[in-house]
Amino acid sequence: MLKKPVISLVFVMFISLSVRVFAAEKGQDMLFIVTSPDAQTQMMSMVLSTQSFKKGANVSILFCGPGADITLKGSKETKFKPIDKSPQMLLKGLVENGVSVQICPLYLPSKDLTIDALIPGVTQANPSAIADQMIQPGTKISTF
Repeated sequence: MLKKPVISLVFVMFISLSVRVFAAEKGQDMLFIVTSPDAQTQMMSMVLSTQSFKKGANVSILFCGPGADITLKGSKETKFKPIDKSPQMLLKGLVENGVSVQICPLYLPSKDLTIDALIPGVTQANPSAIADQMIQPGTKISTF
């Protein structure tokens, strides 16, 4: 007899915890840092950034190293099933929706490029501002 209420309570607690862990709270600050050159990894970072944004999180994205190559105009695009979109397509959608998308300040000079090489809306990060964001209590940081 006691077994059913205990199982029900455990189930309710599991669902409650799952929703809390996996769903971005309204206004939750989230920083996605993308360094991987792997297109599938970049795609997953853009999918999770997009989903977090749609759920009300305050999303920021920082690209560094070879991961930042997708921010370049005309960069190679790989479309993924089942949505038949590329990481760049999702990135552009996030920029259009006002998400802060930045590249590491070492990236452009290291490639002998200027800000004009980036897709519109991508800016160069200020390390001090990124550090301020990272140390804010409650900021969730995801790296890819």
